[in-house]
Amino acid sequence: MKRSTLKLGSIATAVALVSVMASCQNKENAGTTTAPKSESATVTSAEKIVYVNSDSLLTKYQYFKDLKTKLDAKSKTAQTDLASKQQAFQREVTQYQQQQNTLPADQRAATEERLARKQQELQSYSQNAGAALQNEQATENEKLYDKVAEYLKTYAKGKGFKMVLTYSKGNSAILFADESLDVTSEVIVGLNEAYSKDKK
Repeated sequence: MKRSTLKLGSIATAVALVSVMASCQNKENAGTTTAPKSESATVTSAEKIVYVNSDSLLTKYQYFKDLKTKLDAKSKTAQTDLASKQQAFQREVTQYQQQQNTLPADQRAATEERLARKQQELQSYSQNAGAALQNEQATENEKLYDKVAEYLKTYAKGKGFKMVLTYSKGNSAILFADESLDVTSEVIVGLNEAYSKDKK
């Protein structure tokens, strides 16, 4: 049962810190060797390939921050609920252990059967709660990816860029890129403006 609790605890923290933009990378990185660092300089439309830093993008994109807060809260609620059910079950087990020597054999058997059934139900509840959170996370990650991809598509077209790559420290095919190709700051501003309008 402790394992189930730990599993629930890790679900929200797994919220796609890199997965959204990593998906972009897998689709877009067709053998270009590059890799970045800084925020950004001015990029002209003569540059046909630019990149965004997905680490910075996700930590500064308000939609992602709000999403993470929402999923963290749901995970915490699920953990609290599960812990409460586990404690109640443990109390029943302890009470039975204290009384079992004074109970007749048939009552002992019935109580043990009931407790075993309850333990199974608790395990199923834990697994279902974890699966529900994972499914919601996957759905939200897909929405996040779609928002970013859709914005980048419009942004690139408007700027005359042919490709927008993504860079993430420790998880990137880009080994070097000139900092002048970094459009992260501009993209973050645009995404946050679009998100702010959506919320109104």
